[in-house]
Amino acid sequence: MAYNLISMDSKGTILKYDIIFLGAAAIWGFAFVAQRMGMRHIGPFTFIAVRFLLGSAFLLLLVFLSARGKRPFKNDAESRRTSFFLECGAAGVLLFFGAALQQHGLVYTTAGKAGFITGLYVIIVPMLGLLWGQRTGTGTWMGAVLAITGLYLLCIKGRFDIDKGDLLVFLGAFFWAGHVLLIGRISRRFEALKVALFQYIVCGVLSLILATAVETADFGQLSEALIPLLYAGIMSTGIAFTLQVVGQRYAHPTHASVLMSTEAVFAVVGGWLILGETMSVQNLAGCALMLGGMILSQIHARKKIKVT
Repeated sequence: MAYNLISMDSKGTILKYDIIFLGAAAIWGFAFVAQRMGMRHIGPFTFIAVRFLLGSAFLLLLVFLSARGKRPFKNDAESRRTSFFLECGAAGVLLFFGAALQQHGLVYTTAGKAGFITGLYVIIVPMLGLLWGQRTGTGTWMGAVLAITGLYLLCIKGRFDIDKGDLLVFLGAFFWAGHVLLIGRISRRFEALKVALFQYIVCGVLSLILATAVETADFGQLSEALIPLLYAGIMSTGIAFTLQVVGQRYAHPTHASVLMSTEAVFAVVGGWLILGETMSVQNLAGCALMLGGMILSQIHARKKIKVT
């Protein structure tokens, strides 16, 4: 399944969806700052639960407004409803494991290492895609390699050691990759807002169950983490993950993952703007390589586009 799965009327439409992915990446990059700040007050499962339930509430309003006067499904066949709940539920489970492993990994490792290791899904996506029968061209592979090299230069400082936190985030990268591939499949079959909403609810409920079982958080702690939670819940979850679902209706998963991996660039920018962190020559070189990978992947997409 190559780029001929895309049905667009102009190359300008490709650019529009590239901008959507970059917008999502920018929001996610700044969310790393919010996640670090929020973890000062509440536990990982509590943060994830509140984040995704806030995102669910935000999207519920949008779904209600968009569905006025319409039937819940365009096709009311029982098989379609069953497929929707099963596939979107699976996406929610993948989202939960990816978020939980990343959030717990941030307790034990640095944000820089976490950003790099999470970004490994750029390479994992095309590898897993081969098992699903998806073909990935040389240009996109080269773009992915450039992007992962850039991520290394951007995020890693000093010696690279694998510890408990690194391992947790590494395992999470496989779930993020699986999530990208699954969303690439189901986003073309169901309405984007409903796909996003249902997976958020699944992820939020799973996190809430575990937060109730193993963590404690009172109103005071939640209020202290309010700003990071609002950003992560509404911006990172309600808006950015929805942009991902919308964009992946028309993009090859590997191309999408390269663009979304630029969240690491925005994470560095966010750290500079909000936390007063500075970018070294190595960081700037990483940004340049990631930009090169993004452009190379985009050129490949434009060459493979099927204009209808």
